[in-house]
Amino acid sequence: MPLSTSRRLALLTSASLALLAGCGSSSDSAGGKSTTDRVSVVASTDVYGDIAQRVGGDRVDVTSIISDPDQDPHSYEADPQNQLALSKAEVVVENGGGYDDFVDRMLKGGHNDTAQVINAVKVSGKTAPKGGELNEHVWYDFPTVAEVADRIASALTKADPSDAAVFEKHAAAFKAGLTPLEAKEARIKKEHGGGGVAITEPVPLYMTEASGLVDRTPAEFSEAIEEGDDVSPRILRENLALFSGRKVEVLVCNEQTSGPQTEKTEAAAEAAGIPVVPVTETLPKGKGYLGWMTANVDALAGALAK
Repeated sequence: MPLSTSRRLALLTSASLALLAGCGSSSDSAGGKSTTDRVSVVASTDVYGDIAQRVGGDRVDVTSIISDPDQDPHSYEADPQNQLALSKAEVVVENGGGYDDFVDRMLKGGHNDTAQVINAVKVSGKTAPKGGELNEHVWYDFPTVAEVADRIASALTKADPSDAAVFEKHAAAFKAGLTPLEAKEARIKKEHGGGGVAITEPVPLYMTEASGLVDRTPAEFSEAIEEGDDVSPRILRENLALFSGRKVEVLVCNEQTSGPQTEKTEAAAEAAGIPVVPVTETLPKGKGYLGWMTANVDALAGALAK
């Protein structure tokens, strides 16, 4: 049984660190600052690394610790370059909520107490529901991402006041790209609001909730998959009945986590003619955040229209 994302990311701490990767450059290259003049930014994943790059443009050097969509985080080799990058970072962007605790530990280990740390979960203001667990996958929540972009612009301005106007302009352009995504979610809600959705784990829930869909997955199932635990036969039968009984319109699954239970779930959906929409937790190769999320929302809308 694969480990949950939260546990796999936690293992990065004991292994001490992850694969080093830089984020792609922004299309805005005006200014041409030298590397030594740029603000050093470290992001826990390439999701936040891409957002930071879009806001900072060529005024920043961005390192994304986790960036390979084909790499299972718990199998990453330790890389002291990540510790070094964090020890020198002026701005750090992490998800928080227990998702990437290794960042705080590495910052402490690198004795960097001056970095400006942006914690996306704290920015979101989201908390665990009574009797439940926090869904920490806040990069699927577009209002949170817009606020994170603003926080990044503010942090970069503090580190490099002379380029404040550039950061503000880039943040505004990035947020403008989120507006069509929220409009698409609103359209799905208008056309399919109240419809049932099944998930393999909570990764896409902020997107499906904003689209007016109701999660009908047994909580015990999605929680077990996320935590890497076994699913009881009773809960598995209850989950599979969602498809044979056509109680949901679509299955949204995390394709970066698989195992016997998720494979049976996907097979049951396909057998019942219920569309399956795959999502990921890191950027697909060749895509930035906005292109990635556009593809996700479009795939959800397309599946529901079938």
